[in-house]
Amino acid sequence: MKKTLTLLLLLSISSWQAIAQHPAILHTGIIFPVQPQHVHGSSIVSLPNGDFLAVWFQGSGERTADDVKIMGARLRKGEKTWSEPFLMADTPNLPDCNPVVFLNQENKLFLVWIAVQANQWEQSILRVRTSTDYNKPGAPVWNWQDNILLKPGDDFAKEVASRFKNMPETHAGWAGYAPKYDDMIIKAATDATKRSIGWMTRIKPLLLPGGRIVLPLYSDGYNMSMMAISDDNGTTWHPGLPLVGRGPIQPAVVQKKNGNLVAYMRDSGDGPTRVHISESTDKGESWSASVKTDIPNTASVELLVLNDGRWAFLGNDIYDGRYKLSLYLSDDEGKTWKWKIKMEDHDPKNGGGYSYPSMIQTKDGLLHLTYSYHPESKQKSIKYAVVDPQKIK
Repeated sequence: MKKTLTLLLLLSISSWQAIAQHPAILHTGIIFPVQPQHVHGSSIVSLPNGDFLAVWFQGSGERTADDVKIMGARLRKGEKTWSEPFLMADTPNLPDCNPVVFLNQENKLFLVWIAVQANQWEQSILRVRTSTDYNKPGAPVWNWQDNILLKPGDDFAKEVASRFKNMPETHAGWAGYAPKYDDMIIKAATDATKRSIGWMTRIKPLLLPGGRIVLPLYSDGYNMSMMAISDDNGTTWHPGLPLVGRGPIQPAVVQKKNGNLVAYMRDSGDGPTRVHISESTDKGESWSASVKTDIPNTASVELLVLNDGRWAFLGNDIYDGRYKLSLYLSDDEGKTWKWKIKMEDHDPKNGGGYSYPSMIQTKDGLLHLTYSYHPESKQKSIKYAVVDPQKIK
């Protein structure tokens, strides 16, 4: 009898949670059943034929596991169930991580990701595949593949030194006899080898008129960010100047009404951990030194300008984990965030992680989200959610 009452109580709690879900959240579900392999770092794209394509990396670990590969699944137009996962990319004997999938201005499909050489994030190489034949079931037919090779010049080192010189001093976490954090990064920036590799993807690019693509990158070696920029729809790429700060990584980039670009970034610096922000007045070529906002942050960010002009921010807005994931809306380009709903909200004592989101908006105004769904250490999947932002008011 006691077990029956306990079960009824759990079912009651579960039903209450479902009822309490915000009415703007139209659908949530996992793309494939939870399983013990590590799955993380998803990205989603809406294809011209109405299908959705989601990608993620999967294997027995991350950078130290050579069996990690890029996987994908397809949600056919009008269907409610995602396809069985299929292989999207696999570099033999190297971990493949952090995939980003998007369409360029000519509707060519891009998959950009990293192959982790020597099992070190700082040795990662950017890889890219493209397809114009992607409407059939299963994986796209890849027409072309290459590495994206960037060569930041001496202006990289000058920019790092200049930005740190004008930032407020900090000595947090450093002893009197130890080199300053800033000085170590400034010195590393003069190393042409270090600044040429280790740049990693995480979040979708920003597409601008005229064929410019601004692809956000970050470095665990430098603990800051940079943009890879293409002015020919993704055929060739060049590096912008570094986005300097104390821990601004994994940028999400949007364009303001005045034409400036804004990047929101995960905080990988000293506490308290908060979202970093930076601005560019030259379409992503150079950036202001990052400063912290008031939004708490421990793991991930995503940012999007909606069709109605509002901004949407999706991230782990807490100081101590990944057990919460919230969607914010702003009607003044991020000056204030007047609306917020919880996509995930769990007891931190139970563990679990919900992070690394990807967010797009379709022509009907709906938001489509994917993110890592790790309720337990050996139960992992990618979650898919649909949100109507018009119901968040």
